[in-house]
Amino acid sequence: MNNQLSGSSSFTDRKLSPKRAVTILAKNNIEVNDDEAAIILDFLYLIARNYNKLKEHKKMDNHKGKSNLLTTQAGTVF
Repeated sequence: MNNQLSGSSSFTDRKLSPKRAVTILAKNNIEVNDDEAAIILDFLYLIARNYNKLKEHKKMDNHKGKSNLLTTQAGTVF
């Protein structure tokens, strides 16, 4: 079972094994094998890493006095 997604190998502290993921998914009527579970976990860890990067980026922007509201180039606030 190799990491299928680029950059996902940087997670050194993975707390959920593919076998445990298979068990959890099976309880929810989702049947996957160990290789498929590893791919799912890689994807979820990738999402989590990117979410944390976005969260840190927003925190740094707010410390610089910038608003966290989304604006277009014309200045329209969503």
